[in-house]
Amino acid sequence: MSDQFSHTKNELQSLVQEMLDYAKQQGASACAAEASEGMGQSVTVRKGEVETIEYNRDKGIGVTVYIGQRRGNASTSDFSRTALRDTVDKALTIARYTAEDSFAGLPDADRLATDLPELDLYHPWTQSIEDAIAMAAECEAAALAADARVNNSEGGSVNTQNSLFVYGNSLGFLAGYPTSRHGISCAVIAESEQGMQRDYWYTSARRAADLISAAEVGRRAGERTVRRLDGRKVKTCQVPVLFEAPIAAGLIGSFVSATSGSSLYRKSSFLMDSLGQTLFPEWLQISERPHLLRGLASSPFDNEGVATVDREIIKDGVLQGYFLSSYSARKLGMQTTGNAGGSHNLLVNSTGEDFAGLLKKMGTGLLVTELLGHGTNMVTGDYSRGAAGFWVENGVIQYPVEEITIAGNLKQMYQDIVAIGTDTETRGSKQTGSILIAQMTVAGE
Repeated sequence: MSDQFSHTKNELQSLVQEMLDYAKQQGASACAAEASEGMGQSVTVRKGEVETIEYNRDKGIGVTVYIGQRRGNASTSDFSRTALRDTVDKALTIARYTAEDSFAGLPDADRLATDLPELDLYHPWTQSIEDAIAMAAECEAAALAADARVNNSEGGSVNTQNSLFVYGNSLGFLAGYPTSRHGISCAVIAESEQGMQRDYWYTSARRAADLISAAEVGRRAGERTVRRLDGRKVKTCQVPVLFEAPIAAGLIGSFVSATSGSSLYRKSSFLMDSLGQTLFPEWLQISERPHLLRGLASSPFDNEGVATVDREIIKDGVLQGYFLSSYSARKLGMQTTGNAGGSHNLLVNSTGEDFAGLLKKMGTGLLVTELLGHGTNMVTGDYSRGAAGFWVENGVIQYPVEEITIAGNLKQMYQDIVAIGTDTETRGSKQTGSILIAQMTVAGE
């Protein structure tokens, strides 16, 4: 696949600047625009045969205009001068008919990024379709070979995506950069006399060389599927619960959601007014590191052009800062934290135990490897999710468990974190090891 975009960064910058200039000419008091282009390729092989080959190529440009405190937004995929001007005109029309919002507007000029570090985010994978097919087939074959009970497949997949974007506003900010993201995944089905089970594995990175091998992805998918066969229920109890690293990131995600500006100013968070409060054990730290080289959530600036900076979100268990855009910060009477668009590479510290050490520390309890449904109430923090995993006794996995529910309250769950493992997952924006919680209710038989 070619890594050549249809437009260069300079061309996209010219388009953005043209829209900004025209918006100002037509009466906008302030404006911002973003242009982007993306291209990708995805291949899936199922039962040794090519099932899908997909290509995508898309582009778009959007503009936000302000007439005083009135805001309008419009977008188009047509990059012709006429279409760009029509898009600005539509945004201005929307703004004129929109109610004033005293918190609307561009970020403060002194918060905009001026130093843009090179974060090594663009590594196009110049892989032929034939090579992608062979890799997907290797991945699936490894999963099917993991155990004779693996007898069906949803396929092995290989995908690559390259993107280029530019953002600018009428305060003089104009910048952008390309990014890449690649992945290999596999999902298979295993069967025993008691029934069938499905599981999967995947790897994701900015650079193809940082992916784990296709054979390793397949092997893990096959082994994870087989170990879930012949699951049982357990009796309702209150026991320690260990969240495996890939899903432990979801607990951190709920924390981010509860401390994000939109949840706070809407008063729809169980962590209202929690700044400066002890939310986690005193040994726990959560750091935001937006400038990690090749990080999947790295960025020199946020969606408003505000400079991103290293900061401590949780220090010694205490909440140091929220996740705020300029708008949400104004609503709360605070300053933006450079998080318009979300968080950047959250790193959670470990207490030093490997996965086996966490099982030993738990003793008897539940290891959760899959969560089902959406049973989290972000207003109260009440947490109830369907789950599957393994029953553990004396630090040793005994048998798979299914058709159960785990329940608690997130605020208490955060306080009850006993340990975090060294098995850190780096496939997303929240990097944490497996998380052990002292006690939750497990509802079964």
